[in-house]
Amino acid sequence: MQIKQFLLLVAFCLSFVAVSVAQHKRYTIKNGISLIGGLTQYDITTDNFTTKSGTGFIGGMVATVDIPHKWYTVSYGFQFSQNTLEITGRPSLTTITQAPIEYDIKMAQVSFLLHVKLVSDYLTLDVGPQLQYNSELELKEDGQKNFIIQGYDNLFAEDLSNISNFNANGVIGASAGIGNFKLRAAYSYGFTNILGKLNDQDFNLNNADRFEGNQSMLSFALMITF
Repeated sequence: MQIKQFLLLVAFCLSFVAVSVAQHKRYTIKNGISLIGGLTQYDITTDNFTTKSGTGFIGGMVATVDIPHKWYTVSYGFQFSQNTLEITGRPSLTTITQAPIEYDIKMAQVSFLLHVKLVSDYLTLDVGPQLQYNSELELKEDGQKNFIIQGYDNLFAEDLSNISNFNANGVIGASAGIGNFKLRAAYSYGFTNILGKLNDQDFNLNNADRFEGNQSMLSFALMITF
């Protein structure tokens, strides 16, 4: 049910572009559809674990509304990305040897961005909110599910899977290009606690620590407009 609600939100955001354009008659408005694809670097900033950022990919679609007489452009976008992340652990309680535990995370994101025209349409500053639905943290190697998370005695690698699925992010970046081709760099930061759902679990950790973490993702992508 949650996935259906998220897809309905995507459809609403994209259809709103057409409605807005139809109602605005004061200026000649140029709008377009773009495809976007590129590479990502993903991490979760937290004091609970030792993490190492991982790489991934991103792809999606952007609907843009450009009003030539304004100093800005707006866009609504939907994108999908798959990323990796490492959390430090150890194979068992009896060993002190540390080992990276590898996770995968998939996410679908809806963005509404304001593009400030720094040099006409050739260079813009991009900023705006983003809603996200993501998967659980999925272990890349099933053999690591019983690894102990570094800093704990009875918190296992598989225990971290059930993270919060809905999150809100802020995005800032820049786009540069000529004609139908642009390069876009973007940094997104999670305003919500992506580890918050772990606090609902009883891990019997014998401490009052709360799980708190904010995700971050850096992306570099090529955008082609039709």
